[in-house]
Amino acid sequence: MQDIIINQTALRFGEDSLLFSIKHKNAYWKWGREYKPRLVIGGQTVYFQDAASITHNQWKTGAGEGVISHYQGFLLDGKDLGLAFETVSWIEYTTEDIHFEWIPLTESSIPVSEVYWPGYMEFDKGSDRWYTLLNIQQGLLIPNTWETALEKLPFDGMMCTAGSYMPWFAQIKDGEGYIAICEQPWDGAYYAEHPAMGPYTHTGIKWLPSLGKMNSRRTMRYSFLTDCDYNDICKHYRSYAKEQGIFCSLKEKSAKAPVHKLVGASFIHKGIKTQVMPDSRFFDPENPDKNNHVYSFEKRTGEIRRFHKDLGLKKLYLHLDGWAEPGYDNQHPDYLPACEEAGGWEKMKELADTMHEYGYSFGIHDQYRDYYRRARTFDQNFAAQKPDGTLTEHANWAGGPQTYLCATQAPYYVKRNFTEIKKNGITLDCAYLDVFTCNEPDECNHPWHRINRKECLDYRSLCFEYLLSQGILPSSEEVTDWCVKSLVFCHYAPYSFMMHEPGAKRQGIGVPLFNLVYHDCMIIPWMMEKYEKEDFMLYALLNGGAPYFIRDGAYENIDGSFGGHQALSEKEMADRCRVVASLHEKVALCEMVYHEFIEGDPYRQRTAFSDGTVVEIDLIHGAYEIKTRQ
Repeated sequence: MQDIIINQTALRFGEDSLLFSIKHKNAYWKWGREYKPRLVIGGQTVYFQDAASITHNQWKTGAGEGVISHYQGFLLDGKDLGLAFETVSWIEYTTEDIHFEWIPLTESSIPVSEVYWPGYMEFDKGSDRWYTLLNIQQGLLIPNTWETALEKLPFDGMMCTAGSYMPWFAQIKDGEGYIAICEQPWDGAYYAEHPAMGPYTHTGIKWLPSLGKMNSRRTMRYSFLTDCDYNDICKHYRSYAKEQGIFCSLKEKSAKAPVHKLVGASFIHKGIKTQVMPDSRFFDPENPDKNNHVYSFEKRTGEIRRFHKDLGLKKLYLHLDGWAEPGYDNQHPDYLPACEEAGGWEKMKELADTMHEYGYSFGIHDQYRDYYRRARTFDQNFAAQKPDGTLTEHANWAGGPQTYLCATQAPYYVKRNFTEIKKNGITLDCAYLDVFTCNEPDECNHPWHRINRKECLDYRSLCFEYLLSQGILPSSEEVTDWCVKSLVFCHYAPYSFMMHEPGAKRQGIGVPLFNLVYHDCMIIPWMMEKYEKEDFMLYALLNGGAPYFIRDGAYENIDGSFGGHQALSEKEMADRCRVVASLHEKVALCEMVYHEFIEGDPYRQRTAFSDGTVVEIDLIHGAYEIKTRQ
């Protein structure tokens, strides 16, 4: 047994069990008794304890001290894998944070596909004062007593996706908590287990190879808090994000592009051309009208004129799908010209000019990840190649068979296409680059443009930065930690229950973890559907977000586009949007200071913003109150 004590934090290591326990002030934490440090190699589990040689020694530097362990001599089916690695577990002097580092020394002869280390915390008590925080979309709080089992995590828990907007998880028991931050999130994923009724939730990290190899250090940082709740956890991470240089407020982004155009705006999501290929999974042979249809640019222009004249909406943003000749989700990245049947460049320009005449903002849907085989310049040499030389292949979307474009190529196509749009006299205020912030980062092993996941994210960021350089506000599907420096707004950043059919059992309680960290960094539009038992407008108010006036989903029953909500007139929706947009105008650039459940009731919630504005909602009675500082 080894003990390391720094001020009010103690780290104990069991050399026989390879498990750690931690004492921070008066709180005790320890790894789960059933957990065993392990790797997955060739589909088989190999435990750290299986190493022929294991040594443990003191670790001490000018920054902190702990224990370093060396492992080598692993056999699989009687053959030595040649694998060796070390772990370093140490307490930082300045912060008393505990760092867990996994350090590869020699590569295994059979590739390592997963490393499960450090372990999950023992968190077993049937109490609703014990809860886990997961960054599934906007944020999820799971009490240990929650009645519904946690389902499969989005994107299998991969960081930098909709499954983890921020690269951390946390647990709190009776006011004592920790936050575990993944410091190489592009190569990390988390796992979580919560059975129906608990009485436990277990969550931990699994490390993934980069281009088929575990050839670099992987680190987790644990910070321990006392007398805390999820607000304190989020504010701790907000400080960490600023230290790491990934925090960038809307005020800072305003120096690059006109952010004010979207502050207090109501959002419209509509399309022009739909063309579903016969080999797409969405093709409906029984209902051909669903597969192919076109709405003219003139029709959309007429709608905008009506919204301005009849509804008096002062500030609108139009997100336009399917504006190009191939149709929605077809032939990317060769997506030009403007849809000819809908009126071509001339009528698209008229739509954009009409928007600007009324002081509205105009933007387009675009895509630089899905690489369609029907694209005019398709060349699989520029697709993202897996480490084994194969390509991802599917036909999920309207355009049929596709793979993924290597991210190194995306900035070239963005510049090419947006230059052509500008040449045709169309001034864009905004642009939506689909899936970049929702789906996982890609690797590419093609020798012409080999990149790892981190580099993929850097290339995606370059696309956003190019748009900013042109005065165009960039958007993408959702939000993730890595894009905060460059992204101005998104399609949505919902609670996870909003992405399931109404009435479905919820995996936990929605809490605005992302907004508690980044509210003043991102403009987020919110769904405004009104259901019999729940009004989504209340969540838009609670989060100080922008409202969706119209949200026509491209595909039915996915991406939160479900039926069953009340049919409201345009005037009713416009009136609702005015309330939400007015609040957004006031608090868009403000920090969300705290969120709470009023008297512990999850149906009554309150948020406060840094300008003194307080919002209270009552989900049972469909009521809200906005209090402002006098």
